[in-house]
Amino acid sequence: MSLVRPLASALALILAAPALASPGYDAVDPMIGTSGGGHTYPGASAPFGMVQLSPDTDTSCVIRACYAHAAGYQYNDPTIQGFSFTHFSGAGHSDLGDFLIAPVSGDAAPLEPGDPGKPGSGYRSTFSHASEKAHPGYYAVNLDSQKVMAELTAGTRIGVARFTFANWQARQGLVLDLRSSLYNYPGKTIWSSIRLRPDGTVTGCRQTRGWAPDRILCFAMRFNLTIDSHSFVNTETDIPYKGFQGPGRDTDDVAQREGRAIVARFEFGLANDFSHTTHPLEVKVGISSVDEAGAIANLDSEPGSFDDIYSKTKASWEDALNAVDLDAPAAMKTSLYTALYHSLLAPSVASDVDGRYRGTDNQVHEAKDFTFRSTFSLWDTFRAEHPLLTIIQPERTNADFIRSLVESQKQSPFGILPVWQFQGRETWCMIGYHAVPIIADAYLKGIKGFDADEALHAMVASATYGPYGDLADYMKLGYVPIDKEPEAASKTVEYAYDDWTIAQMAKAMGNANIAATFAKRAANWRNGFDPKTGWVRARLSTGQFREPFDPVSIKYGSDYTEGNAWQYSWFMPQDEGGLIRALGGDAKTVAKLDAMFGYDNSKLDYSNSEDIAGLIGQYIHGNEPSHSVSYLYSYAGQPWRTQERLKQIVDSQYKPTPDGLVGNDDLGQMSAWLLFTGLGFYPVTPGSLQYVIGRPFVDHATLNLPDGKRFAILTEGLGDDHPYVAKVLLNGKPLDKGYITHAQIEAGGELRFVMSATPNKTWATAKAARPYSMTAY
Repeated sequence: MSLVRPLASALALILAAPALASPGYDAVDPMIGTSGGGHTYPGASAPFGMVQLSPDTDTSCVIRACYAHAAGYQYNDPTIQGFSFTHFSGAGHSDLGDFLIAPVSGDAAPLEPGDPGKPGSGYRSTFSHASEKAHPGYYAVNLDSQKVMAELTAGTRIGVARFTFANWQARQGLVLDLRSSLYNYPGKTIWSSIRLRPDGTVTGCRQTRGWAPDRILCFAMRFNLTIDSHSFVNTETDIPYKGFQGPGRDTDDVAQREGRAIVARFEFGLANDFSHTTHPLEVKVGISSVDEAGAIANLDSEPGSFDDIYSKTKASWEDALNAVDLDAPAAMKTSLYTALYHSLLAPSVASDVDGRYRGTDNQVHEAKDFTFRSTFSLWDTFRAEHPLLTIIQPERTNADFIRSLVESQKQSPFGILPVWQFQGRETWCMIGYHAVPIIADAYLKGIKGFDADEALHAMVASATYGPYGDLADYMKLGYVPIDKEPEAASKTVEYAYDDWTIAQMAKAMGNANIAATFAKRAANWRNGFDPKTGWVRARLSTGQFREPFDPVSIKYGSDYTEGNAWQYSWFMPQDEGGLIRALGGDAKTVAKLDAMFGYDNSKLDYSNSEDIAGLIGQYIHGNEPSHSVSYLYSYAGQPWRTQERLKQIVDSQYKPTPDGLVGNDDLGQMSAWLLFTGLGFYPVTPGSLQYVIGRPFVDHATLNLPDGKRFAILTEGLGDDHPYVAKVLLNGKPLDKGYITHAQIEAGGELRFVMSATPNKTWATAKAARPYSMTAY
């Protein structure tokens, strides 16, 4: 008979999807966003977990050529290189991809990944999507070239892989590649080390210079099988590796190795004994940004087998996803629950089980009574992701997220809050000081659990540090001059909004001086607004607007950040009423909004702008500056137009398929937008304590609030032929406002929408019924 058993029959039980009990859990599809520009990963992570164990299909590309592989996995790739333990979900840039492992079988197994176009040329393997299974906390795939079934799961600080070898007479092997990384390039790995300890634990660290400079990460790895043989090779200095040659004949069986290009091979004997008993290989890994001892402690803190860890993580996901109980048409239900799932992946745990973590100063600190979190994509997530978490994860928002931001400010060499931080390291990516609205929004919603005076101090320090983004000129002139600082038009309006949130929090705390100072700065958006043209524009130090001016031009490092005048001329969420007056009133504002959505882009080429995706005219849903624009019709007295635009956006920008996100999910922001919008309201202005009503896309939903209260959303007449809101009732009474408040949600109750085939052109149109604005409409 054949000595190689058919993979399908040998692994039939493993391939069967785990039993799924939670409706929310069952509805999630982690494959959404793994194709095109969504940049999500399909692998395993616990809610807000430190480890994201996921397949990498190709790490051979470098810098901008690797944009499509920012999460390691690209759905259309034909091979899987291996599985690494750290990933971003939907970022527009990348790093990470740490400690890649790949199962190998047979003699002379290679230590190089090989050519993606030449199957069998390395340790990478072909695969089929038909064999993939992806659920929150679980991923599985058949590696066809290696004849191995791979399964992944993760705990809070650990990842576990299980490999079942179908070729039962082949040796089970594993490659650990410390060279591999996402956005790889020569010299990215500064140094790495590996050692085999007497108890069989493998530990090591590596230091990289990537998106975050000088990042250190360590690991501790254990196996359920005894290591028969190992090889630690430095491919930068060693003779070419010729493959496994039998026990005791590896090229290098030393217990420890250091260098810039370390790759290891482990061998565990035959996959099956002659009684046909299968012995899958389980690989359990803990990671730490502190040291090997921290990685070992993290590994020890979560005992158990693959099945034990998966069972606990599955229960954690069921609990987290149960924060929202919703029913909607099948495709929408999948999209919304997946959006909720993606919203719960970050900010991620960054401190070890003993509380130690590496901070922004690259020193080791200790979080004594909270869990330090990192992975803050703040320019993106202040808009909807963090406001969502204040509703469904308030306990993490206060005890962990806010305190982590404030502690980072204390440790910062410049004394400012994080901008774009991961694993405690700062990248300085994007603009603004958007940790500020996150803190203010949480405080104003009654989320305490942190020292408000310390937090306000950190906010003010960030907003007054002159060298950052030319705040010195901003404080002097009331705007950022373009001849001193790139992207000045965007920075002026974003700083002004952040300033408004400082004023709101200071006022609530009774600090009149700070409140007055920053309330004045909140009006600085007007200094970037050109009343002659109706655009937010860049100004020179002399006060003149820069010429020439083209409102559709998108160039990196120019007047705007990842956008143009069309997107940024609407960004004054604290004062949309003031903008409407500046534009000449409601009718002219609506006309300009219509012109934005209806703009003919046929003669424009944005192909070199990676983040410009999901265009509807000059509305760009694939990037964040446009995210609140569709709701602005409501500010101009035409909420039925918001309802029309929301259907247009949802129908064209989201679907439950691998290419179902038109742009980077950006650590949950694209997903949080959809979830809020699906429920029928959106936080246009975090810090205002209001959510602007749009229209729902669910039949019903319930927010199961942490204090045991419930807030229900019910929709009568939902359907494509009923796109408009006829009326809204809150707790059975007509709601004449175009918004609901955070307090109304927290109190529990029912928000009921009655849908219609025709628009209601009288509901919430009065100026008194419109959402918050710091100046009058």
